[in-house]
Amino acid sequence: MKQELTNIWKDWRLHAIVLGIVLITETIGTHSFTVGPGVVLLLPMLYAILIGLGLFFTPLLKEKQSKNAEPLIVLGVTLLIAKIGVIIGPSLPQIIEAGPALLLQEFGNLGTILIALPVAVMLGLKRESIGMTHSVAREPNVGLIMDKYGFNSPEGRGVMAIYIFGTVFGAVFMGLIAGFLATWTPLHPLSFAMASGIGSGSMMAAASGSLVTAFPALEQDILAFAGASNLLSLSTGLYMSIFIGIPLTEKMYQWLTRDKRKKMNREVKEGA
Repeated sequence: MKQELTNIWKDWRLHAIVLGIVLITETIGTHSFTVGPGVVLLLPMLYAILIGLGLFFTPLLKEKQSKNAEPLIVLGVTLLIAKIGVIIGPSLPQIIEAGPALLLQEFGNLGTILIALPVAVMLGLKRESIGMTHSVAREPNVGLIMDKYGFNSPEGRGVMAIYIFGTVFGAVFMGLIAGFLATWTPLHPLSFAMASGIGSGSMMAAASGSLVTAFPALEQDILAFAGASNLLSLSTGLYMSIFIGIPLTEKMYQWLTRDKRKKMNREVKEGA
């Protein structure tokens, strides 16, 4: 492990690429454009993700740099969490005052079931849709699905598909949608700060960054609420999936596919 860490710090190509991306994205800066009454914010972090993704398919970035970058991402998010932890302290009175809303925000993640599952079934997906829609499919949820259904199961394939998609595009989506909805809807920006804490440090950082850019006067409160929400999601999200998310998804899937099952049973009987 020590040797691996030493190799990471000696990977001059990786650090040069990262420095180049930072200089380019900071030079581009923050831009915004309006869509109806809302504002879409384009932050340097979003450019960095897209540029890094594009470089992955070029000879400039080799497999070695991709592997070495993984622990550095964790390190970067850890520094962000440490900063948020310092901010949460002075903001504890406001967080405690928000009490019930902050504690119940985990139920918002069930929206992936109520909204996405019917769409998945309509598109023709089968039991893969259970793994895909029972949660936002972060690491704890991947482990839960693998333990309950198995790695090679349809549910396992579904959760892994969303996990990979979220890893690649999740931060981009959260960064764009948070700022747009916060400026388009009459809801308070702190409600979107709470909604940005879904159990992913990178997604929370992208969403809270957009919110801070849109509402700079609320920077401390936005970061505090986003950090507290993310911590609660990491702590309670798995239990929410175990006791509510998966059972609800299973029941809804059975209900949504009942006509297909009846038709299949009729065809089997007629064929017999």
